[in-house]
Amino acid sequence: MSGAGKKQKAGTELAAMNKKKLKSADEILAKVRALAQRVKAEPEVQRTLRDLNLPHACREVVDKDADAVLDEVEAAVLLVAASVLRGEGFTYTLPSRAKGNQLYVPELDRIVLKDSQSHRAFASTATCRKAVITTRILQLVHELCTKRIHVTKRDLFYTDVKLFEDQGNSDAILDDLACMLGCTRSSLHVVASEKGVVVGRLTFREDGDLIDCRRMGVGGKAIPPNIDKVDSIASDALFILLVEKDAAFMRLAEDRFYNTYPCIIITAKGQPDVATRLFLKKLKQTLRIPVLALVDSDPYGLKILSVYMKGSMNMSYDSSNLTTPDIKWLGVRPSDLDRFNIPQQCRLPMTEEDIKTGRKLLEEEFVRANPEWVKELEIMVASKVKAEIQALSSFGFQYLSQQYLPLKLQEGDWI
Repeated sequence: MSGAGKKQKAGTELAAMNKKKLKSADEILAKVRALAQRVKAEPEVQRTLRDLNLPHACREVVDKDADAVLDEVEAAVLLVAASVLRGEGFTYTLPSRAKGNQLYVPELDRIVLKDSQSHRAFASTATCRKAVITTRILQLVHELCTKRIHVTKRDLFYTDVKLFEDQGNSDAILDDLACMLGCTRSSLHVVASEKGVVVGRLTFREDGDLIDCRRMGVGGKAIPPNIDKVDSIASDALFILLVEKDAAFMRLAEDRFYNTYPCIIITAKGQPDVATRLFLKKLKQTLRIPVLALVDSDPYGLKILSVYMKGSMNMSYDSSNLTTPDIKWLGVRPSDLDRFNIPQQCRLPMTEEDIKTGRKLLEEEFVRANPEWVKELEIMVASKVKAEIQALSSFGFQYLSQQYLPLKLQEGDWI
């Protein structure tokens, strides 16, 4: 038998041994129940920036209703008009969202935006176009709030394609304006298109309609872009399983994993969108149950997990609303590759860019704050090997739902 054949056989034997180790569903969930009890026992009141005596002034935004946003838009335009009348020119003063203006706050375990500001002058060739786009989007937001209607970011882009040129331009200015007006992006009545999905032991009302996520088929229920319309959340789940990939989500949904192991399964199908992050935060706050994450064993899987937990640089101004701290990293972790004897042909060599990203992550404050994360990342960077969740399918299509996850839950193997 060849070396590859021997390793494949060893992997199959290990999978069979793992199956023998599994106990009953009730015993498998014992450590999850203990974790859920600890989460429920935690104080409901969370610390805010106001509770901390930070050396830097920091900026955060809040949800505002349409009338409050209209007041902010009109006040911003009046400030510009006053600047023109004083002979100082047509200039917007906005908070800077540059990387140098970001701060990781260990006490809050998330990234926040410091209070440095930048100027966007119409008379400057460097900022003239941005000043025009800013004015146009202010006008559109004023119209949306006046009419009390919502549009997607794509709709907004198509209102003036010639000016915006690329949706990235209008999206970036939209975030600038939310920061400037001191409100969340959803308060501007502009939402992202549906991307994330949810399935499992969860019911809620969406704009008055009752949604039962156990009856949504393999595809699950699309997470509403307007989270404000979600209420009456109810569940008997013990935990939320946050999944990076759509393929893994579909496998777990089709196997009805949530029937045997009471949970809610969520995915944003890759990079997390705002609606999925808001929905996850709302579920965690309402249900007060733990969140366990299943991501690829590569630097980007960990980056995606960190966006859910600590926030993104792009939207650090809204991190208090978008982040869900204390998500447990369940898998697939670098140490799992040898522990579960993942076949060599399913392990992918890391590119130079992957290794560079992994080393950068090791320098991040939020990673260094968790020694177990550091240990896993060091294994990944040293081995120069990565693996996708789908690598587990080498032992069988249902290995993920019937052996890997149950064994991880049984052992309480999360960090």
